[in-house]
Amino acid sequence: MIKRLFLLLVLAQFSGCASVQYKAMEKVGVHKRDILINKIESARDSQAETKIQVVSTYEQFKNLVMVNDGGLEKRYKAMAKAVERSQDRATELDHRIDAVESVAGDLFSEWKSELGQYSSAALREASAKNLLTTRSRYDVLVRRMRTAQSRVTPVLHVLQDHTLYLKHNLNARAVSSLQSEVAAIESKVGALVSDMEVAITEAEKFIQGMNTGH
Repeated sequence: MIKRLFLLLVLAQFSGCASVQYKAMEKVGVHKRDILINKIESARDSQAETKIQVVSTYEQFKNLVMVNDGGLEKRYKAMAKAVERSQDRATELDHRIDAVESVAGDLFSEWKSELGQYSSAALREASAKNLLTTRSRYDVLVRRMRTAQSRVTPVLHVLQDHTLYLKHNLNARAVSSLQSEVAAIESKVGALVSDMEVAITEAEKFIQGMNTGH
């Protein structure tokens, strides 16, 4: 935790061109490997936050269309705000995965280019093998992150459509007409949660492997 806070402070201090940023951080002992781990941790946290927010938004929608005790305006506003928060989370998640991909690309390029600097053939071969293994594990990780992320947009599109529809048709009849949508949205949310949890677990495994050298 202390190491992560240190990395966050350093990353916040150095901004601008990536190459300049890397050089500045290397001077204080922070290398691309450390930055990649930090970016993956941030993406993992964003996945968890997005999952929770989307589930909460679905519950707001379900509460709006399935509960018949009045207070439509209040429940609609709660749902609309939840949809906005979900969109914000989704955008943040996309940016964080982009950051993972950017740093990973730079790390692997540097790693590969530096293989030729070894005098020892044995060490060069060992490093090349480690690069191949790490890159393979990373490819699995980012693929699962993107798969989970791809589940978010369809759910949000449906909820945004329903929010817009109810904005101009906020009455008991219109609300009741959307009750048949609950099961379909719940299924989409379930798939999203499942894929998010798989991606989060994969991120934990990758981070552990990077920290232990496995």
